[in-house]
Amino acid sequence: MNTEQIINYLTSAQKQFEYYKLLGEKTMAQLSDEELFWQANESSNSVAIIGKHLWGNMRSRWSDFLTSDGEKEWRNRDAEFEADIKNREELMQKWEEGWQTVFEALASITADNFATTIYIRNMGHTITEAVNRQMAHYAYHIGQLVFLGKLLKGKQWQSLSIAKGKSQAYNQEKFAKPKHREHFTQAFLKDKGN
Repeated sequence: MNTEQIINYLTSAQKQFEYYKLLGEKTMAQLSDEELFWQANESSNSVAIIGKHLWGNMRSRWSDFLTSDGEKEWRNRDAEFEADIKNREELMQKWEEGWQTVFEALASITADNFATTIYIRNMGHTITEAVNRQMAHYAYHIGQLVFLGKLLKGKQWQSLSIAKGKSQAYNQEKFAKPKHREHFTQAFLKDKGN
């Protein structure tokens, strides 16, 4: 990749991660404190447990991203699935800490260090592979959060994407504009100052 392609990729990845973070936050904002900790059964995860797992994964994978293995010796992955978060505040503190680690690591990637091999459990990854791996992992878990939110809220759920029955109007708005370059997340992230 040339420098422009690297910058474009990293910018796109940043926006994609911001979008997933926003989906998680908008889901959690709709849930009561009790709903954050609801589990369908003993083997299922609550929103809080999924959030805790994301926090643990993010800290492990993205701390010292360019210089150390992504599976840190200090990580206790099994403990990430224990239901021991006490309240919304603790969950949100971990959520923010995890995402801050992601965004700081992304900001450390440049065209000069883009060829660095990233190791996760001693398996070498290109930076593109490592970033994509985590992006897909987080999308998987954010999807679980959204699904739980929709399940718990039922008819009170406020859609996080194109609302049911609104696809035609949404498409008309998009196709009314001339062809242009725009990351699809722009409409969702504009309220966040991006």
